[in-house]
Amino acid sequence: MRLGVEAAVVEGVLVPGDVEVADGTLAAVGLSPRGHGTAIPGLVDLQVNGFGGVDFANADAAGYRRAGASLLEHGVTAYQPTLITAPEAELAAALAEVPVGDAAPRILGVHLEGPFLSPARLGAHPPSARRDPDPELLARLLAAGPVSHMTLAPELPGALELVDLLHARGVVVSCGHSDATAGEAARAFDRGVATVTHLFNAMRPFAHREPGIAVAALTRPDVVVQAICDGVHLADETVRLVLAAAAGRLALVSDAIAAAGVGDGAYVLGGVPVEVRDGVCRRADGALAGSAQPLVAGMRRLYALGAPFLEAVAAVTAAPARIARRPEVGVLRVGGPADLVRLDDALEVTAVLLAGAEPVPA
Repeated sequence: MRLGVEAAVVEGVLVPGDVEVADGTLAAVGLSPRGHGTAIPGLVDLQVNGFGGVDFANADAAGYRRAGASLLEHGVTAYQPTLITAPEAELAAALAEVPVGDAAPRILGVHLEGPFLSPARLGAHPPSARRDPDPELLARLLAAGPVSHMTLAPELPGALELVDLLHARGVVVSCGHSDATAGEAARAFDRGVATVTHLFNAMRPFAHREPGIAVAALTRPDVVVQAICDGVHLADETVRLVLAAAAGRLALVSDAIAAAGVGDGAYVLGGVPVEVRDGVCRRADGALAGSAQPLVAGMRRLYALGAPFLEAVAAVTAAPARIARRPEVGVLRVGGPADLVRLDDALEVTAVLLAGAEPVPA
């Protein structure tokens, strides 16, 4: 099957010409005649609390199918369902519902955003469910379902020991919801933590004598920073600063809640009531509570703010795949899986393929 594109992003390079898909793989690139639009790798979203009217904290198999169909329409071919801080029993129940094996989009595992977070930087997370680092609780959560990624506050007593335990189990650790100083963050990075969750949000703010965890991450070439580029969580100037400081190591996340792909209204984020107005998600007290924008919208905004096209694409494909340690996603290569998205000249999704399946109408 020919996709009918003008060019394709293949292993990070823009290759002129059409592409061919056969037997679920990318069979050939650079073909003539050229068509219209650009093929890029399927998007990889590491932080998805919900989508298409579904909150993953309460989703069953049907909910995952419904959310997955909506994610595919918006170009996401691999993702991590994300569970925010909640009581242990609720987290265990939600983890037990996560599909294993074949799923559409591909599920890379679960991102546990908490419960080992700073009480000073909880954001929309419920304080009653926050916990100090606890190896026994961690072991029970890891046994409850396919955890692939955990956000924690590295400055908490015992947090670095949890980092070691998580790394030993192959779980990606991210610093976030943290009041860490630059020195405390550096100790976590030296311990092998290589990413941070939604940079600048729910973190100690920058000060000229104590730059905090965000600036510590920006100055470390071994740390890939995650950010929400929805025009709400970060000012445009902040995004440009991140682009300048962390070129090649910026991964966008959507932080999507159930409102994404649906619209304004009343929703729930992990048991927390959220009102979405004009596309902005807030708790009753005004705290931001996730985003209603899909990841592809963040890519378009990043490009509009000055990111080169290939860098904007990498921020939603190769960079998150690097964080997840999943080299088989977030890239197009001849002979590799045909998880790809066709974009028009406005960077709108016009078709999606998952393992070479027929394009899903967008």
